[in-house]
Amino acid sequence: MKVIKRNGSEVEFDKEKIINAIIKANNSTSTKELTDGQIQESADYITYKCEKTGRSVSVEEIQDMVENQIMANGAFEVARNYVKYRYTRSLVRKSNTTDDRILSLIECNNEEVMQENSNKDPVVNSVQRDYIAGEVSRDLTNRILLPKEVVDADKEGIIHFHDSDYYAQHMHNCDLVDLEDMLQNGTVISETLIERPHSFSTACNIATQIIAQVASNQYGGQSISLAHLAPFVQVSREKIRKELLEEMSEFNVTLDDKALSELVEKRLHKEIERGVQTIQYQVITLMTTNGQAPFLTVFMYLNEAKNEQEKKDLALIIEETLRQRHQGVKNEAGVWITPAFPKLIYVLEEDNIKEGSEYFYLTKLAAKCSAKRLVPDYISEKQMFKLKEGNCFPVMGCRSCLSPWKDENGNYKFYGRFNQGVVTINLVDVALSSGKDMNKFKDIFDERLELCYKALMCRHERLKGTLSDAAPILWQHGALARLKKGEKIDKLLYGGYSTISLGYAGLYECVKYMTGKSHTDPEASGFAMDIMRHMNDKCDEWKGKTGISFAIYGSPIESTTYKFAKCLQRRFGIIPGITDKGYITNSYHVHVSEEIDAFTKLKFEAKFQSLSKGGAISYIEVPDMQGNLEAVISVLQFIYDNIMYAELNTKSDYCQVCGYDGEIKIVEDDKKLFWECPHCGNRDQNKLNVARRTCGYIGTQFWNQGRTQEIQDRVLHL
Repeated sequence: MKVIKRNGSEVEFDKEKIINAIIKANNSTSTKELTDGQIQESADYITYKCEKTGRSVSVEEIQDMVENQIMANGAFEVARNYVKYRYTRSLVRKSNTTDDRILSLIECNNEEVMQENSNKDPVVNSVQRDYIAGEVSRDLTNRILLPKEVVDADKEGIIHFHDSDYYAQHMHNCDLVDLEDMLQNGTVISETLIERPHSFSTACNIATQIIAQVASNQYGGQSISLAHLAPFVQVSREKIRKELLEEMSEFNVTLDDKALSELVEKRLHKEIERGVQTIQYQVITLMTTNGQAPFLTVFMYLNEAKNEQEKKDLALIIEETLRQRHQGVKNEAGVWITPAFPKLIYVLEEDNIKEGSEYFYLTKLAAKCSAKRLVPDYISEKQMFKLKEGNCFPVMGCRSCLSPWKDENGNYKFYGRFNQGVVTINLVDVALSSGKDMNKFKDIFDERLELCYKALMCRHERLKGTLSDAAPILWQHGALARLKKGEKIDKLLYGGYSTISLGYAGLYECVKYMTGKSHTDPEASGFAMDIMRHMNDKCDEWKGKTGISFAIYGSPIESTTYKFAKCLQRRFGIIPGITDKGYITNSYHVHVSEEIDAFTKLKFEAKFQSLSKGGAISYIEVPDMQGNLEAVISVLQFIYDNIMYAELNTKSDYCQVCGYDGEIKIVEDDKKLFWECPHCGNRDQNKLNVARRTCGYIGTQFWNQGRTQEIQDRVLHL
């Protein structure tokens, strides 16, 4: 069993340290209120409680248990001395709150940070530099910039103030990059003018430079559309034809129009292949200032094309993108593996969803790719039209979704917009704090929502007054706006142009505790829907009084799921079915261990997705589907008719030691979970390639213990 120290590093559990701590406190009193037997029994009971958690416990949790056991034995003077000692030590630590954590980061023994982000390698210098800067920023944020009640609530797991390590800077969350404006009208990168490209391959190259610049100036996800690259296919077609005619003239060669066109298209396909490869490989290999590849989503929507020729050209780009992603990328051993980014989203529409439709071949290719590489994810044009005023557009990053907004001319606009930030409410904590009293639940719920509102307004106020000079690529050169130098970004923060998100987590456990039933039960689902509606009502209320577009958001909570679970166990103990795991359920999702078929799950979650207006994604867990693409197509057709945004989770693994390419398993050893090759027993994470979708996006750098347990507990839906 492991213990998490204050700096985040892990050590072996040692009962003798507990005994010695109690003995010291006992010896500090004149009467020595505790007997040797009571001290031993207290240490045994604390050891039992630690083992019962089924996870690594923190030093603070053990000290709380020690304090409670001393009190339970009636040794109040001993307890006072123990509390006084803890308080004195905490004052010493507060004199410098960051040194230990920074040193543990550098020495790579901070388990908490090492598994915080499944797409960051914490031993790499650039990642460490970002984490070190983040620790300093978080320290400033908690001590100076945020109200104490927000900091305390975040620490206790009542809410989660996302990305506090970036809060000190005037940075925001997610973007929907206006690539069309930047490519068609030019942009500026590192004070260098980039004019409209004269070929598709050049457009792809510029796009990757834009992506890298954007990623280094915000901390969330960003999305681009392949439709914005499609016009440059025709530019290249005309350029290639002109070059061929010049070559033919030079060598006195003649070709009829058909032969010439075939040769043009052949060369064009080669250029499309190179351009798509540029995006795929540069995105994967680029390192932004936060030490990871850009969190990029690529949107593939045929009906976004402006005319039929452009649509056919877009189809060529989509086809090549899917082919290359299905192939994967080579790792350092030369083996084809599944990359984490870019994330792909494929839109299901009338002309690609049914056998015999013009672009059904693309959907079959997408299904083949999903079965092997976990992407693309799928948006139903049909369902999105219903929920977004007849519009279909990409999410920002993994799920953050804009609300419809019209410019002064009454035209809908989505590209060039962004999200200001996220604060997530822990719904499980609301329920447990109420003690199953519905009236008390409502009061606590409202109190916590007001706390979230206060924290969200801190996010907003931190951005307010920011000058466009802070991130020229975003605010001056077209990614989000074309503001003047020295101009404030304030007008983009109001009126619905940008959004700000109220995240939520643990709806399943919240409902289960209050009603005794899963929210999939008809007797409990109404209560779950009421919770969602109430959060929407609050967002509308806040929007009415501020002019800011609030929306509820199904938080991915990658590492926060573990944080929330530990806080709940510390405050409320182990409650079967509620706090007995190292994780809580993401957003509105059906619990990962609940037996439910794929179609029922998607249909059920669609109701909640429609209420999660700021973004959400549903998934089904499937086995290896590469030999059953007909079933995958059936699922995609069901998605088209029933839910706006969904994905299929399969496995894509490789052991570098023995070459095994089946599923890498999760095993438990000494109360800790490890990834292990079932063929050779390899547990070295540096020699395992494991890809799992955890929160709407794929992770490849492994996960904390809570998320690993959640992955282990998943049942198949198909």
